[in-house]
Amino acid sequence: MNFNTKVIHGGQHHESATGSVNVPVFLTSTFAQKSPGVHSGYEYSRAANPTRQALEDSLASIENGARGLAFGSGLAAIDCVLKLLNPGDEVIAVDDLYGGTYRMFTRLFEKYQLKFTFVNFDDVSKISEFITDKTKLIWVETPTNPLMKLVDIKAVVDIAKGKDILVAVDNTFATPYLQRPIDLGADIVMHSATKYLGGHSDVIAGALIAKDAELGEKLHFIQFASGGILGPHDSYLVLRGIKTLALRMQRHSDNGLEVAKYLESHPAVDKVIYPGLESHPQYELAKSQMKEAGGMVSFTFKSGKKEDAVKFLERVKVFTLAESLGGVESLANHPALMTHASIPAEKRAELGITDDLVRLSVGIEDAEDLIADLERAFS
Repeated sequence: MNFNTKVIHGGQHHESATGSVNVPVFLTSTFAQKSPGVHSGYEYSRAANPTRQALEDSLASIENGARGLAFGSGLAAIDCVLKLLNPGDEVIAVDDLYGGTYRMFTRLFEKYQLKFTFVNFDDVSKISEFITDKTKLIWVETPTNPLMKLVDIKAVVDIAKGKDILVAVDNTFATPYLQRPIDLGADIVMHSATKYLGGHSDVIAGALIAKDAELGEKLHFIQFASGGILGPHDSYLVLRGIKTLALRMQRHSDNGLEVAKYLESHPAVDKVIYPGLESHPQYELAKSQMKEAGGMVSFTFKSGKKEDAVKFLERVKVFTLAESLGGVESLANHPALMTHASIPAEKRAELGITDDLVRLSVGIEDAEDLIADLERAFS
């Protein structure tokens, strides 16, 4: 199947008892057995639920993986990956990553004797300098949040090859419509399905997709044993969102480019960070690794003042000042005060997350209305 067909039909089947085209929401905790240990494939909903299974099969299909797993949040999915590791293992992670991921790595898992090294992946060859015999995982986020840096996934995979090191990619910003890490050799793909996969700002969910069945089974055991599953109703909402993923992502990308071009020409704007602009330092990598550049745009002010960013964010009307991203509606965010506040100020400054940085999640409204809203906010 091609991608537009996969989001509708990939891994999906009509419900066997009634022929229902859409999978029902199976609101049940347990399932009747014909004899002790003899059942229809479902015993207890923490292990498997038909609605969640339909979503997980869809996830595997659209990412070209062997096994999909759905979690109660994106962070629950990351937690599951880290539980593959043992005390003393080392993780190399991209330095510019989601604040919640950084918080989990440093404030939760470091105390269990996991070591995290944060590296600038602009030159992926430098990753080799940090690899030891204890390195077991390389954590990639591309594009990164909020500085929209790209990581050459295939190059990272080549560095890890033959070293017993897993490569995991947070594909939240791109989605499989724009980029498929498993096709580039990654072992695990992670999503905050709250964002573009769900697509309507009405659900909190996470996802993992494993490249091979053996790794998928290991992750499923951790999911089952730890219990961070996604409930059936939320599973239904994400599955419904996936069906329009291709249409939405194309519109997000088209609008994102229009907004980025507008911002680049505005006299109050200093720097626009968007992989679809030729001014982006990794524009060529974006063209080779991604189908489109997506709907996330970050920018700074020529004044460099936090006050100007705050004033701008207080004035937007069509854009909503709010946490999160990836919904059909456009959102605006101040990373230093909102999504990345958990990262220490000195670390933010080192990364380039300045106090005048604004992150936009460009929705699927008419681009003319979005640009008019930005123009009013600048005035």
